[in-house]
Amino acid sequence: MNKENIMSRLPVMSGKRPHSSIADGEHQQPTLKLRKIEGGTSQKLRPAASVVPPRRPVPAKAATKPLRPTGAVTLAAAPSRGDMKKSSAAAAVAKGVGTSRRPGWDLKGKVSDMENKIQNYQSRIKSVNQENESLKDCVAKVQKNEAEIQVENRRLKQRLRELEEELAKLATVKFDLEKTSEERDGLQKDLKKLSDEHNVLQRLRHDLETELHNMQSQLSVQTSALGRCQDSLRESQEAVKSLEQIVARQQDDLHYGEMERRKLHNTIQELKGNIRVFCRVRPLLLNKEVSIPHIQLPAHDDKSLTLAKMEESHVGRATDMQKSYNFNFDRVFGPHSSQGEVFEEISLLVQSALDGYNVCCFAYGQTGSGKTFTMEGEDLEELRGVIPRAVQQIFKCAKVLGEQGWQYTFTASFVEIYNETLRDLLYTGKPNKRPEHEIRKTSNNEVTVTNLTYQRVNTEDEVCNLIILANQNRSTARTNMNDHSSRSHSIFQLDIEGENVGRGTKCKSSLCLVDLAGSERVQKSQSQGERFKEMTAINSSLTNLGIVITALANKESFVPYRNSKLTYLLQGCLGGNSKTLMFVNISPEEDSFNESLNSLRFASKVNDCVIGTATANRK
Repeated sequence: MNKENIMSRLPVMSGKRPHSSIADGEHQQPTLKLRKIEGGTSQKLRPAASVVPPRRPVPAKAATKPLRPTGAVTLAAAPSRGDMKKSSAAAAVAKGVGTSRRPGWDLKGKVSDMENKIQNYQSRIKSVNQENESLKDCVAKVQKNEAEIQVENRRLKQRLRELEEELAKLATVKFDLEKTSEERDGLQKDLKKLSDEHNVLQRLRHDLETELHNMQSQLSVQTSALGRCQDSLRESQEAVKSLEQIVARQQDDLHYGEMERRKLHNTIQELKGNIRVFCRVRPLLLNKEVSIPHIQLPAHDDKSLTLAKMEESHVGRATDMQKSYNFNFDRVFGPHSSQGEVFEEISLLVQSALDGYNVCCFAYGQTGSGKTFTMEGEDLEELRGVIPRAVQQIFKCAKVLGEQGWQYTFTASFVEIYNETLRDLLYTGKPNKRPEHEIRKTSNNEVTVTNLTYQRVNTEDEVCNLIILANQNRSTARTNMNDHSSRSHSIFQLDIEGENVGRGTKCKSSLCLVDLAGSERVQKSQSQGERFKEMTAINSSLTNLGIVITALANKESFVPYRNSKLTYLLQGCLGGNSKTLMFVNISPEEDSFNESLNSLRFASKVNDCVIGTATANRK
């Protein structure tokens, strides 16, 4: 082969390719080693270009064409160990050749070296081509294997999905199985429990059968006894029927007896007098055991009283003479009489209120004589006055009469007369919005007060609460004669309505309890200003009360009830259909002798007064 052909077949390499040592070619791919060797060859062939006439260079595309498969093969698969050894040997030869450089004039030697290199390159290209073919076969096999692997992968994924679905089903089955196991365990427990209960019930059944057998034997005995009892029951029913007839007759007799009792009770009260007068002497406040010489109470006579006073002689005698004033009343209570003794005497009069009669009780006397204590008393049980004791008796008797078929309703009111003005003591509104009150007569000649509070009461405690409220609203003041003097007349009224449905009987009455303000004199009370005005109104109303009592005692045709609010309000009690009781209270002090004498004289007028006979309000 000539030099030109050799030069024409040499690949034209670029001089800008980087140089690298051939010593490390054993650890590099064959393609990289080939490029490095070609780079070294191009550098050695450049001096010969000046000797050999230049030819038209082969295009780089045609020269590098056989080398592209080598690069592709190198990227596709790594070279085997044998190929790497061959490449290392060729690199060692090329290195040996390059170590001893020929002189520039030895062209033949250089050409020989070039031919050796070309042969070496051609052998290497051939081996690389063979290796490339084998690698292509390997790639084809790998691609085929890859396709098969992908098919297998898809099949395995499909299988995996099927297995996952089956696993989910198995999980559900497992859950159901666990649930079924739990239910089985529960059923087994229930079964055991039911078995135990069954055994208990079996034993109980056996016991019950035994007891039933005993009961049947007893039943046969009881049946015969029942027959005897039924015969006895028929006899008892006949006896009960006869007893019921007897009870009905006794109830009739009891009703007639109650009516007769009321009639006789009313007759007794009429014989005692429609207007009864009791006198009560207040004990001394400082020393209750000291005797009261000017008030004489006979030991064996509880209806008379004597006032005695030493007076100066008007005929020149050396000694003073004693003047006595004798009075007789329905009952006289001394300073040591208790509240219970006082009320016991008037309890029959209070009973008349439930029988359908109007009852009035009022206290009269000078200020500080014990009127309020007699009518209201104090909180202790033994010191309770007429009003709370009367209320207690009313409700107690109403309960007893309720067993005989009577039903009662009670309505309470509390009014005071202050400076000839009516005031509602049960009013709970604003003081500046108090309504005005007037005394009026109804069509059936009953006296009523307009705009007054009428409170329905059902128990004794409710009435006591109303009394407490009234005492808080009542007008009181301090005077020289009394630290807590009542400055008005108070009237407590309890309206009573009773009905016996079984007998078709109704009754209506009122219990009126009055605490009058005390009479007083200016010289002793030293009242001034508002107190003087109150004293004037009190004395005026008491004076008019005396005038009315005198007119009634004299049986005058005209009685001036309208002269004062007090007499107008008490018109029904003084001259109407009512049973009336007056307490005259006197003070034990000797300096109150004249006031006590005036009070006793007034009480005597009342005691001599005779009014019409009271009748029961029945339908």
